[in-house]
Amino acid sequence: MSKGGNVPLGAGAVRAELSWDAGPGVPDVDCSALLLRADGRVGGDEDFVFFNQPHHPSGAVRHVGKDTIEVDLTALPGDVDRVVLAASADGGPFGQVRGLQLVVTDTATDAVLAVFPMTATEETAIVSGELYRRNGQWKLRAVGQGYASGLAGLATDFGISVEEPAPAPATPAAPTAPPPATGPTLDAGRVSLVKGARVSLVKTGAPPLVEVMMGLGWDPAKRSRNIDLDASVIAFDAGGQALATVWFMNRGEWNGALRHGGDSITGEGAGDDEQIYVDLDRLPAEVSSLVFTITSYRGQPFTEVKNAFCRLVEARSGAELVRYDLSAAQPSTGVVMAVLRRLAPSRWEMQAIGEFHDGRTVKDLLGPATRQATGNAANSAD
Repeated sequence: MSKGGNVPLGAGAVRAELSWDAGPGVPDVDCSALLLRADGRVGGDEDFVFFNQPHHPSGAVRHVGKDTIEVDLTALPGDVDRVVLAASADGGPFGQVRGLQLVVTDTATDAVLAVFPMTATEETAIVSGELYRRNGQWKLRAVGQGYASGLAGLATDFGISVEEPAPAPATPAAPTAPPPATGPTLDAGRVSLVKGARVSLVKTGAPPLVEVMMGLGWDPAKRSRNIDLDASVIAFDAGGQALATVWFMNRGEWNGALRHGGDSITGEGAGDDEQIYVDLDRLPAEVSSLVFTITSYRGQPFTEVKNAFCRLVEARSGAELVRYDLSAAQPSTGVVMAVLRRLAPSRWEMQAIGEFHDGRTVKDLLGPATRQATGNAANSAD
């Protein structure tokens, strides 16, 4: 398999095994799994299966060794939408692990169903693949997404409560309060996301966010014709139906609850080049997610674009809450930058995406945006 590919699983139970070239100086690798609901989050801490919690309460997922996770697809709880296959490296990054690959086999027959080779650099945790349900059938998707924040950062992004152990004091000291949970929080100030990371848009003890602005920016071309990038947003309901699209040809919906701040055709100037305003409280209740995209109207690929970013700003105070800098580009003309998802009536979450596609306008990205909205990213139609 190649990264992003998917394959149907004609088996009731599967074994997901990591293999790599062992040797002196190679980091210690340990696999894990997370059981996710339709919102892309775990239902509770018991949905994280790893070396310290080797069995899911349902018995459907088991950690049976440092390199192996077994999943009985027929025994998974009905509300489980995906099983994320992950791993962590102790003693160095995955860039030092050679020959890393995920091998998925039929538990009953030992027949190999899929092989996915992976590469990484400085990441200390990685999502190798995920098992997901599509039209009543289970499939495997090759992911290969790394996390520099380690297993704790990966788990936190999917809703697991993780606490860092307090360091042992050099000399006896009075007891102190337990350390706070790790992971990005708005209370800590501006959150810088990496691709795939999520942050809940809730400040402890503060009133819910009401009006936010998504700013998108890029640097103009230096020795070529102007690069005209366009920021857009598509609103979806919980079933993945597009409810509205706001872009330079349609500046607002729902009496301004979702509105475009104006079109830039060059990217000149510092700061945001285009802005999209969202009044979270005035959005219709059926709006479940907002997918933000950037497209290259004149067709230049993103490899000619420098310093593309998106940031979420509290509109009333002007405080920047979240920033995602697109650190790598591909020779494509469109990118799904980020998603805002409604987790509860007044609770939203932002996820950094950075998924490239080809398209001159937002209409060309409706398919991949829909897959992000429904949690079926990188899925093909079949």
